[in-house]
Amino acid sequence: MAHSGKTNSKGPADDPITLEIIQNSLQAAADEMFAAMRKTAMSSIIYEVLDMGTGIIDAKGELASSGAGIPAFVGVLDKAVKVLLAKFSKPGDIEPGDVFATNDPYYGGVTHLNDIIVAMPVFADGRIIAWTANIAHNSDVGGMAPGSLTGEATEIFQEGLRLPAIKIISKGTPIAPVFDILTVNSRMPDVLRGDVWAAIASVRIGERRLNELARKYGTGTFETAMKKFMDYGEASSRAALKDLPKGTFTLSEEQDDGTIYNVKITITDKSFTVDLRDNPDQSTGPVNTSRDGVMVSAQMIFKSLTDPHSPANGGSFRPIELLTREGSVFHAKEPAPIGFYYEIELRVYDIMWRCLAPHMPDRLASGHFASVCGTFIGGTHPDTGRQYTIIEPQLGGWGASRSGDGNSAMFCGFHGETFNCPAEINEARNGLYVDQMALNLEPGGEGMFTGGRGIVMDYRIRADKGFLTAGYTRSKFPAWAMDGGHEGSPNYVQFIPKKGKPQRYAFVSGLETNTDDVIRVVTGNGGGIGDPKKRDPAAVRRDVKNGLISAERAKEIYGVNV
Repeated sequence: MAHSGKTNSKGPADDPITLEIIQNSLQAAADEMFAAMRKTAMSSIIYEVLDMGTGIIDAKGELASSGAGIPAFVGVLDKAVKVLLAKFSKPGDIEPGDVFATNDPYYGGVTHLNDIIVAMPVFADGRIIAWTANIAHNSDVGGMAPGSLTGEATEIFQEGLRLPAIKIISKGTPIAPVFDILTVNSRMPDVLRGDVWAAIASVRIGERRLNELARKYGTGTFETAMKKFMDYGEASSRAALKDLPKGTFTLSEEQDDGTIYNVKITITDKSFTVDLRDNPDQSTGPVNTSRDGVMVSAQMIFKSLTDPHSPANGGSFRPIELLTREGSVFHAKEPAPIGFYYEIELRVYDIMWRCLAPHMPDRLASGHFASVCGTFIGGTHPDTGRQYTIIEPQLGGWGASRSGDGNSAMFCGFHGETFNCPAEINEARNGLYVDQMALNLEPGGEGMFTGGRGIVMDYRIRADKGFLTAGYTRSKFPAWAMDGGHEGSPNYVQFIPKKGKPQRYAFVSGLETNTDDVIRVVTGNGGGIGDPKKRDPAAVRRDVKNGLISAERAKEIYGVNV
C-alpha cells in the first residue's frame, strides 16, 4: 500500500553508486517476493518445483529488474502489466492498495490459463512509480479436464476459468465475489485460494520494499535509476550485437506431427530480426502460442547470445524485431486453445538455436531434449480422499559443445531455475509411489563429445480411477547433432498397466490409471558433436566404467576396446 509520509522527489540522480544500490535493491525485492511466495504457497509445483517468477516493472510497463524464477516466466510480467495499464487507463481506475490478476493469453496472460499473473501498482508522490508482479502455475483452474490441461481442447473455453485482466483487490480490500468465482471453478479450491493469496502476499511485500526505496532516495532518483539501467541494458545489447555474425539465416524443420516450422533471422549492427510469418495456421488443438509468448522465446535466445551474464531489463531487448502472422500457430487468434503453449514456444526457441548454431560455434551447443515434458497425474489420494494433481516438468539431456560433453538430467532451456519434486513429497502429498529415477541409457548423443543423458522415472499408482495427461515434443525427431555427431534419443511416456500391454505416447489426455499401473517417463539424450571415432579413448573407458555404455557398443561406436 502507498506510504503515508512525504517523499522527496529530488535526489542524487546522477550519482552512479546510488543508482547501482537502487538497482541491486530492486533485485533483492524480487528475490524476497520469490521467497515469500515459495514459503506460503500450497502446491508442490510452486513450493518445490518453483514453477513461478517474480519481477519489478516500471510505471510504463517495462521490465526494470530481471527478477527471480523461470526466465520465460519473468519475461511475461511486463507484457501483462502493459495490458493492465491500457485497460485501466482512466483516472481512479488504479489506486493505492489495488491488486490485479490475469491468466488469459488474449488479455495479457501470455501463457495458458493455469498461469495466474498477479500485479500491484506502487504509488509515491501521488503517481505510479513501478509495479510488482509474479506468475505461477496453479494446479486446477477448472475446465473440461482435471488439472485444466487436455490435448482434446478445441477452444480456450474448455481449458478453465478465464481472468481477462481484472482487479481482485480494491484499495486493500479483497473483492469477495471474484474470489468466490475463482474457487468454485476449481476442483482443488482450497489449494487455488492458498496459492493466489501467496501471490498477493508476494506483490505486497515487493510494493512495501519499493516504497521504502522511494522514501529513502527520493522518487526522482528511484525513477532515474530504472531509466538509466534500461539505457545501460540497451547499450550493452547493441555493443554485443556488433560481435555477432551478420546476415540472414534460415531454417526449416519438420515437427513430430508432420508440420514444417520455418524461421528467418536477420542480424545487423543495429537489429536482431526474427521472422516467423511463414508458418502453419493455428491448430484446432491446444498446441498454439501467443505472439507475446514467441517474443519471450526471442528475448531468451537474444540475451544468451549478446550479454548473458548481466541482469535483463526492458532496454536489453530493444534491438529485437519480431514478425509474426496473426492466425498462425505462433500468433494464435481467440478462441484458439493454448494449453500446451510451452511446447510451441520451445519449438521457436529451439529452431532459432538450431538456425544460428552452425554460425556461432563458440556460443551454441548441439540440440538438447527441448521439451518441458510436462506430466500431469491425478486422482483421489487413497489415504485422505482428497483430489490431487501432480504437475511435473521433467529433466533431460543437454547437447554437447565443442569444449565438452553435455549436461545430464537438467531442465530444458525454457524452464530453468526450477527443481524436480522430491520423491518424498510426491509420495506424501500425492497418491502414488516413485519407484525409480535413473539416467536414460538408450543409444543416442554419441560424438567426439557426447550429449548429456535424459532420465527414466517410474510413478506407480496407488488408487483406481486416476488419470494421466502428457504432452512431449521431440518424440519422433530427437535432439539434433552437429559436425558428425549422433542425434539424441526421443522423449516419451510409457504406460505399463498391471493388466494389459504397455503403451507408448508422446501426447495423451485423460488416460485412466488404476492401482499398481506404472507411468514411465523417458526423456531424451542431448545431441552429440563431432565424429565419435575422435572421442578420447580415456573418456570412452570412463563411460563404460560408469555404466553409461556397454563395452560392445563402445567398440562399435567409438572403436575403443575396453
